[in-house]
Amino acid sequence: MTRIIAVANQKGGVGKTTTAINLAASMAVAEIKTLLVDIDPQANCTSGMGINKNAIEYDIYDVLIGSLGMDRVILSTELKFLDIVPSSTDLFGAEVELVSMVHREERLRRAFEKVNGKYSHVLIDCPPSLGILTLNALTAANSVLIPIQCEYYALEGLSQLMNTIRLVSKRLNPGLEIEGILMTMFDTRLNLSHQVVEEARDFFTDKVYEIVIPRNVRLSEAPSFGKPIVLYDVLSTGARTYMQLAQELIDNEQKKKVG
Repeated sequence: MTRIIAVANQKGGVGKTTTAINLAASMAVAEIKTLLVDIDPQANCTSGMGINKNAIEYDIYDVLIGSLGMDRVILSTELKFLDIVPSSTDLFGAEVELVSMVHREERLRRAFEKVNGKYSHVLIDCPPSLGILTLNALTAANSVLIPIQCEYYALEGLSQLMNTIRLVSKRLNPGLEIEGILMTMFDTRLNLSHQVVEEARDFFTDKVYEIVIPRNVRLSEAPSFGKPIVLYDVLSTGARTYMQLAQELIDNEQKKKVG
């Protein structure tokens, strides 16, 4: 059974796309068959994987409006165990087009039926908003991974996201749960970074991952080369921490199964 994880936070600049790309790539390096789905109209996840947005024939937009099956838009990547469903700026129009559609919140969930069982994990990179696209991701997902940056006001606005997750769980997707809270852009030199992590652990307790993602130059450079960090600089701190995150995520899943 495929496990679907939405990477979501309505705040921009929290490391959401960086996490989606590099967690998916790290899982693929561990030979876990993974599908990365870009549902952000900015398509940074797509370009960050080295895919030329202008050369894409079909993308997630064609799936959501109902003309193509998910299996028709999947592309291979440089990593053997990682495929991607790309996005494009066409997706900006999907918000408007979906409004008049029946069961508009369930378009993505139904689309995943075409690939269910073909992948161990699916990671969805959501847009920085709580609109219909993110709602589709939350309705389709088993769980939500929430990146939070280690900066001022980091936890501000999270109550809105948590409320949305509760509503989706109550009305559209009863099994939806929090996969984990990931602290990003951690700077060991700053007391603030340590304080924000401490606040998050106090508030979310065991939902916060042990691994924190540091500020790392190589990690920020990788997208401009169209590569996940494990292909750009596998020896970097950024690569090491995302591989550790992948291991922690898998270990947590195993514990749940045993429990």
